[in-house]
Amino acid sequence: MSKQSGEWNQDLSDEKAISLVKSGHREAYRVIVERYKKRAYYLALSWVKNHQDALDLSQEAFIHAFRKLKKYDESRQFFPWFYQLLRNLCIDFLRRQKRVNCSLVEFVSLKEDPPAQRAELSRALWAAIDKLSGEQREVIILRYFQQYSYQEIAELTNMPIGTVMSTLYYAKQKLRLWLKEAWGNYSPSKGES
Repeated sequence: MSKQSGEWNQDLSDEKAISLVKSGHREAYRVIVERYKKRAYYLALSWVKNHQDALDLSQEAFIHAFRKLKKYDESRQFFPWFYQLLRNLCIDFLRRQKRVNCSLVEFVSLKEDPPAQRAELSRALWAAIDKLSGEQREVIILRYFQQYSYQEIAELTNMPIGTVMSTLYYAKQKLRLWLKEAWGNYSPSKGES
């Protein structure tokens, strides 16, 4: 239990930090928040597509997780459990708000094209991603924008790995078709999977 100038050491493992929180050291939760706040924000942003709403929802998810830590099964990794809370909050928010049509163009990087062409392709890509089902959109974002492995996506979404792979396959097929319709000769760079 080492503290540095009144704060818990950031090298503390998730398990140790959660154990400390459960034993009454509430301030140790800051280690968890600091470790995952950026990832939580970007995941929320991929769902709600609005900066302020993503901030609010990611913060709310940390509050919910803190309140539910007594029920948390320490044999599971923290982040997949936390992700389920965050995901449910985002889905509930979208149901309440019925908002789906904003763009996340600034997060797409298509380095080989000139900037104007990149921006146009980015808009087309996000418009196509927005047309996917929620499940397909989630898997695409987790795989290609958050760089999660198939196994990690399976754990985060509680899907069998085969379902993750087939969902991703069909989502990519739809994206290729829609991009071809919107962009003409578009074909992804060689080496993309």
